[in-house]
Amino acid sequence: MHLSRRHFLAATATSPLWHSLSLLAQNTKNKPNFLFIVGEDTGPDLGCYGDTLAHTPNLDRLASQGARFTRCFTHAPVCAPSRSGLITGQYPTTLGSHHMRSKLITPPPMFTDYLRKAGYSVAWPGKTDFNFDVPDGAFDSTKPWLQNPPKQPFFAYINLFQTHESQIRIDSDREAKTTHAKLTAALKPSQRQDPAKMILPPFYPDDPIIRRQIANYYELVTATDHRAGEVLAALDQHNLTDNTVVFYFGDHGRGIPRYKRWIYDTGIHVALLVRCPGLIRPGTVRDDLVSFIDFAPTLLTLAGQPIPSQMQGQPFFAESGQPPTKPRQYIFAARDRMDETFDRIRCVRDARYKYIRNFHPELPYAQQINYNELNPTMQAWRAANKAGALNETQQLFFAKTKSPEELYDCDNDPYEVRNLANSKDPDDQARLKQLRAALDQWIADTHDLGEVPERDLINRGLVKDVLKDYDKRLELHR
Repeated sequence: MHLSRRHFLAATATSPLWHSLSLLAQNTKNKPNFLFIVGEDTGPDLGCYGDTLAHTPNLDRLASQGARFTRCFTHAPVCAPSRSGLITGQYPTTLGSHHMRSKLITPPPMFTDYLRKAGYSVAWPGKTDFNFDVPDGAFDSTKPWLQNPPKQPFFAYINLFQTHESQIRIDSDREAKTTHAKLTAALKPSQRQDPAKMILPPFYPDDPIIRRQIANYYELVTATDHRAGEVLAALDQHNLTDNTVVFYFGDHGRGIPRYKRWIYDTGIHVALLVRCPGLIRPGTVRDDLVSFIDFAPTLLTLAGQPIPSQMQGQPFFAESGQPPTKPRQYIFAARDRMDETFDRIRCVRDARYKYIRNFHPELPYAQQINYNELNPTMQAWRAANKAGALNETQQLFFAKTKSPEELYDCDNDPYEVRNLANSKDPDDQARLKQLRAALDQWIADTHDLGEVPERDLINRGLVKDVLKDYDKRLELHR
């Protein structure tokens, strides 16, 4: 039920989680503005999440001014399907936009369409990687807006590309005119990273190339933080801070192997910071589950608008600004074709445990994806495997087949390398059964199209035929 403005103010004033009236709540004529700041290919690798390697003072300050969510997950570990669900509020596996670089022919309305109908102006410059073409006139502006903010109330978007995998993989020769050098030129000496101090996940060999690439990533995280600081300063400059709800998050995990493109937590767990001055108590920490599919209904709820019936998420703020009365029990994620390489993998996760189903266990984990093969970490990892230099954990990724089912205790095994699916422990088997049933129910309830061959989706007129564009890449694998 949606509250009136009078009841909104009353609920806000008495809430134990929220401060009293702010400029945002006092202004009865204007709805709150919304701002998305999105970091590419970046997980919760910020100082405010306890990462001791990260130099992120601006985003840490944003967290201290609002809420930090510890369990936010995307539904897809790669940009286009992830953003497809984010903008529509529907799972890509329901829409047919689940394959990477597919092209949905008739997309549903975006949440920005509903905001515009409610009187919002929408500024979306830059990346519109939704696995469908954005209709002409869908946004009021696609131009940079920091110097000339949109008319209020507004929804504004800014994409921070510094941490994209294409930037991480560049060798950071300080004297060379590389992209990495340019993006990190403003870093202080104290913000530079020593490869020897990098923390490697247990599935990687200890290789200087891998250490250098992770160091590159952390330096680019700091460059992203600098840019985020500029965006937040622009709000201050235009006196917009007090009536703008700011969301910062990454679109999926780091752009390195077994992070991006994989539905392990390394690929789907992201930071989420939300600031609403005067309403969210500074330093709030939320441990409840949040899915990207929840962003669209949350924005509409905060804007006082009804949630369209086709949206599949749930708000993570009530209209009063408080947490939902019924928290999420599970999040779900999917991996399908990644560029030219086919697969189908699904997962369900509760607050602690993750269940993964590999629908094609006959396919290896380490299938080649040409773009991913350009990654120095992938090259070093493959070379170490070929040389027989990997330990048992590091070899798991190069198994000839996948386990049909995987079960992980994410609290005690955060990198998900100890599969409990075949455990004899009765508690593990009970969790396996519970999560297996939850995934089955989700697949049925959301009409998961993953079992439909992509060629059939093309013949149905649901998506455009892009497969011919990838046939040439497949030839390179042979």
